[in-house]
Amino acid sequence: MKEQKFIHEGLITESLSNGMFRVKLDNENLIIAYISGKIRRGFIRILPGDRVRVEMSHYDSTKGRIIYRLTRLSKKDSND
Repeated sequence: MKEQKFIHEGLITESLSNGMFRVKLDNENLIIAYISGKIRRGFIRILPGDRVRVEMSHYDSTKGRIIYRLTRLSKKDSND
């Protein structure tokens, strides 16, 4: 049976080496997360300030895997 993963949303606060990022989750926890292979293959750029969806194991709550970058609203869209 496959292990159940927890999915959280958070904000990228710092870019580290080798595709690793420091992410502040919505529940105020700070974790280290790496980019999933699907995002790496798709050449999706992730920068500090982006909102992401992170998958975490219940065994280690300090590490996670970035599985999705949420869309960012442009300034033009937010003024309407």
